[in-house]
Amino acid sequence: MKSLVCVSKTPDTTSKISFTNDQSALDTGNIQFIMNPYDEWYALVRALELQEAQGGSVTLINVGPAANDAIIRKGLAIGAEKAIRIEADPQSALFVAKQIAGHAKAENYDIIFLGKETIDYNGSEVGGMIAELLDLPFISYASHLEMNGNTATIHRDIEGGTEVVEVETPFVVSAAKGLAEQRIPNMRGIMMAKSKPLQVIQPAEAGDLAVAVHFEAPPPKKAVTLVDPENMEELVRLLHEEAKVI
Repeated sequence: MKSLVCVSKTPDTTSKISFTNDQSALDTGNIQFIMNPYDEWYALVRALELQEAQGGSVTLINVGPAANDAIIRKGLAIGAEKAIRIEADPQSALFVAKQIAGHAKAENYDIIFLGKETIDYNGSEVGGMIAELLDLPFISYASHLEMNGNTATIHRDIEGGTEVVEVETPFVVSAAKGLAEQRIPNMRGIMMAKSKPLQVIQPAEAGDLAVAVHFEAPPPKKAVTLVDPENMEELVRLLHEEAKVI
């Protein structure tokens, strides 16, 4: 089983987010970056489990600058054999998808894994775009995946339940919670990751059809309003006029 796992760098969930350059860019000064959890915990680990069960290879791919190498090396420490970084500063999901698809087109991967979304943009766009560019089936929000030869049986979360689908390789799949269990890299894996190949390649020509030009932080949360349990009229008023839930 030859798998490609797409990984992204995202701010840690405890980071305080602010913007610079007239609210047009993320202020990275005091941010701790991590590998996107959906990519790491579910997509990468399930690819490794399939490799352990059936043989094959697991390759990581990232579109970004050299600062992303530490995140990529963590994926190698968890168990991936090699990694590719496409040297670019992506401005849109389409640009990322075109770079990954351009690499994957010539490599004949059986499965292209990625997380269902990144925890910073929550766009869920790249997987579908990659599948479209490669003319492959796309299964999103997978919470369970089993292989029988070249046939995958995949459970995916839908509103109100679970859908079970079958698909032949090759295909693209986005990983949701439940697809695998998080792995922590051990010391041996960390040491081995230093010598595993990380290939840097130049990006293909690809235009951005839509780019972010302005960001706004959400308004600060209001302080908790305490209401006397005897004053139900005030509670109803607040729920109606301020919370707007009734």
